[in-house]
Amino acid sequence: MAEERRDERGVRDAREARDGREGAQEVGESWGRSARPEEAEAWEALVATARRTVADGLVVGTSGNVSVRVGDTVLVTPSGVPYDRLTPEDVTGVDLDGGRVLGSLVPTSELPMHLAVYRATDAGAVVHTHAVHATAVSTLVPELPLIHYMAAALGGPVRVAPYATYGTQELAENMLHALTDRTACLLRNHGTISYGATLDQAYDRTAQLEWMCRLWLTASSVPGLSPTLLSAGQVAEVGERLRGYGQRDAASGR
Repeated sequence: MAEERRDERGVRDAREARDGREGAQEVGESWGRSARPEEAEAWEALVATARRTVADGLVVGTSGNVSVRVGDTVLVTPSGVPYDRLTPEDVTGVDLDGGRVLGSLVPTSELPMHLAVYRATDAGAVVHTHAVHATAVSTLVPELPLIHYMAAALGGPVRVAPYATYGTQELAENMLHALTDRTACLLRNHGTISYGATLDQAYDRTAQLEWMCRLWLTASSVPGLSPTLLSAGQVAEVGERLRGYGQRDAASGR
């Protein structure tokens, strides 16, 4: 009997060591093929970005998600797994129709939003958060007031997508409307979503949006005063200037 208990305990300990994930959905058999070298490298960068969202206070627990596109495969954070426990073996990937092609973990419940962005844009990466200031703003206004010219870096005034239950196609459709000619939007009573050509760009846009929301909330909180706002024309002018912003390649002149 004691030996049986030891065997049962050994099986349980092995399962817990393999999972190491509180709140994770059930782990099944590995799907499809093994990760290619470029996918393994992209997964490492994705995990680092996901951990950064927590370290920078944009996400609490597993409340956000991150994805990156490699060819026709979308690597995405799995559902309910703390980012600090993700390993190279946890690589999770789907095709553009949502079919699982890599890994054994269940993809994030917000997969419809991520896939909708990839189908509608040339995005290389998507970051979704529940950042506190941005989420607060999403409950107050239909569009983030033009408190700072860096709205131009997101394509213009940041819209708020109407509320819909998380993980639904309705939410994905609402998000796409709000993202028209934009690279980021707010999700009412929910959070933010941003995309970019790279994980770094998608993350930077997310952080910029949260900062602008915090700025507007801070300025709006002063009793008896209202913050001055920029005009759409002023922001558009900045957008033109930003097209040439940054370091240029000396050889190509870009």
